[in-house]
Amino acid sequence: MEPDFSYLHSIFAPPSSLTPQPLYGSFYPVPKRSVFVSYHHGLDRQWYQEFSRFFCEMYDVFDDTSPERAKDSDDTDYIMWSLRNEHIKGSSCTIVLCGAETGRRKFVDWEIAATLDKEHSLIGVRLPTCTFDYQGRALVPGRLHDNIESGYAVWIMWEALAKGRPDFLRALIEIASKNSTSLIRNDRQKMGRCMPSLPSIFQRPRGPLG
Repeated sequence: MEPDFSYLHSIFAPPSSLTPQPLYGSFYPVPKRSVFVSYHHGLDRQWYQEFSRFFCEMYDVFDDTSPERAKDSDDTDYIMWSLRNEHIKGSSCTIVLCGAETGRRKFVDWEIAATLDKEHSLIGVRLPTCTFDYQGRALVPGRLHDNIESGYAVWIMWEALAKGRPDFLRALIEIASKNSTSLIRNDRQKMGRCMPSLPSIFQRPRGPLG
């Protein structure tokens, strides 16, 4: 006796009044867009964790956890190669969380440089812990500042990002991805070492931004 599979038609055939739709999305999840997050691993990890919690359902959020970073390597060439080919390469956008000492971290500078080398989109987020100069302007990594000033990078407050959640971040990434790569500014010399934690009013290693 031949098996009866007629019930399959009623399950999979669309109603006659509807246009047939592909079944792919029903069985396979839509791939998430990947975003790389650059931040001060010593001071701002809690903000990275909060960012991941907010946006993990829509994005694959990742950072650099390589042994070279953990041991604070000075091998600039190798780290840049690693970032471009193993970390930044897998993302479409880099988000820089700007806290009190972010601009003094060489790895943040290198991660921004690698992002710009790949011509990926770039977004700066001002954390509540971000420091200011005597004119009340936020102090951010110099390479990020250059690209905000040129119009390539997008600049946003943490509070607005957290309030808007996934839809707002999606809109920001779309805006950033449409900025012309001709606006990229990546000619600063790469930081050779992290800068000491000194009051920013006496040193100006980072670009000021309001």
